[in-house]
Amino acid sequence: MNKYVIGLDYGTDSVRAVLVNAETGKEEASSTHFYERWKKGAFCKPEVNRFRQHPLDHIEGLENTIKSVLQETGIDGKAVKGICIDTTGSSPVPVTAEGKALALETEFQDNPNAMMVLWKDHTAIEEANEINDLARNWGGPDYTRFEGGIYSSEWFWAKILHIAREDKKLRNAAYSWMEHCDLMTFMLIDSDLENFKRSRCAAGHKAMWHESWDGLPSEEFLGQLHPYLAALRGRLYAETYTSDEIAGNLNQQWADKLGLSTDCVVAVGTFDAHSGAVGAQIDKNALVRVMGTSTCDIIVSENAEIGDTTVKGICGQVDGSVIPGMIGLEAGQSAFGDVLAWFRSVLEWPLENLVYTSEILSEEQKTALKEEISKKFIPELSKQAEALELSESIPIALDWINGRRTPDANQELKSAFTNLSLGTKAPHIFKALINSICFGSKMIVDRFVEEGVKIDTVIGIGGVARKSPYIMQTLANTLNMPIKVASSDEAPALGAAIYAAVAAGLYPNVIEASKKLGSAFEAEYHPQPEKVEEIKSFMTEYKILAEFVEQTISNKIKQNELV
Repeated sequence: MNKYVIGLDYGTDSVRAVLVNAETGKEEASSTHFYERWKKGAFCKPEVNRFRQHPLDHIEGLENTIKSVLQETGIDGKAVKGICIDTTGSSPVPVTAEGKALALETEFQDNPNAMMVLWKDHTAIEEANEINDLARNWGGPDYTRFEGGIYSSEWFWAKILHIAREDKKLRNAAYSWMEHCDLMTFMLIDSDLENFKRSRCAAGHKAMWHESWDGLPSEEFLGQLHPYLAALRGRLYAETYTSDEIAGNLNQQWADKLGLSTDCVVAVGTFDAHSGAVGAQIDKNALVRVMGTSTCDIIVSENAEIGDTTVKGICGQVDGSVIPGMIGLEAGQSAFGDVLAWFRSVLEWPLENLVYTSEILSEEQKTALKEEISKKFIPELSKQAEALELSESIPIALDWINGRRTPDANQELKSAFTNLSLGTKAPHIFKALINSICFGSKMIVDRFVEEGVKIDTVIGIGGVARKSPYIMQTLANTLNMPIKVASSDEAPALGAAIYAAVAAGLYPNVIEASKKLGSAFEAEYHPQPEKVEEIKSFMTEYKILAEFVEQTISNKIKQNELV
């Protein structure tokens, strides 16, 4: 009987399950579940950068997708030998002493602070600034050292500190907190919080965990931020684990619910970008770009090569966060596809408020029109933008529509445009936005190279990489590097399945499993020499605008706020 593994990939809008034949590498089936509450905007307030998700969206998605892939294939559940879960991060959730999400308690079921604080939630900007100031000046270790030297409002401690100050009732009820990948893994097995194996990936990249200072930041440090954080430290964890290890076996409740066996192992959880890199067969000196609403950029390096060097301004470097035994380095952009989604929403305003509400059109016509426009929207913009010559008056834009993740995290930054004129039309702005997200990518690559991290090739995974040749060619020209695109639609879920296969003992290590089960490549983009030279001048203008906005406008706004 063939043996199978399941990878679950929790993204921003949906969860995807992939059932993989652990012997042949074939993706037998996949299933996607969109979060119902999230689609309705529940618990979110975009105008103040609050983005929260109810755990029930994720619990329902887990059950629906796993049942779906089993039903589609007819595979006996006993043949599934392992499961691994990857999620967005940092997306922490407050829990009870039993490890139950507080949002599942009646008292907190409608409280946004009890929800999962999604990665893109930036309500904790002030708290992140406070953590950075304290880390530099408190007289002990700089706990941001292995986090790129700058702690972000997107991460674990800043978010918890913000909510602890804002909501006393929840603070008193939240015995502990768990990253999303840990919570979902914990739910599937029989364990208690004290003995549960927490994700090395999540802890190292987002919670300032490091072996050199015996785990998490000290109680003394955390206590200077808030007494609750100091007390919380002892209710979290000391050790962390890589995702090739077993967190536990599937418990009876979930085995019965899903139609699986309690012999099925559940691997330690991880983050989506890191498992995506594994799914794309990451190797030394390869930069894997997970390209979706935001980006995560992942590199692995030998311990002997990177040594004590710390790369400034990235999202951390953690031993074993991608490949056990190697250092995983993470960077990324807070908005990538989100930049284009924002522009689309701007252009769709007159359609939503004038055309689709018109009494002249029938409901059937409105539905047909929506479908037609949705299908043609981005492809037609891309076609016309690509046809524009760089010698035309193309605006310059910054990709900071959701702040800047790397290099040098600063979530207070905003986007800006220059070079607009009466001749500027939608395709010109679209081209400027495409250039901006590619220029932001170039800044990340340049930082790695400046810090001594060698990059020989770039691998793109995710929806943007597979669906937009125009973006990928522009990126290849901007980076002046070839870019390969993974053929799997579900590289993060595939990477999670690879971890599950190793945890289940079907492969000796992640590298061997990745070679057998990892995604093939479907396309490769090479720099176009004439375009490479042309785009350099736009890159220079991008840097000038970026420096002006950060040093002049943003600082002036900040100073005025302090007055």
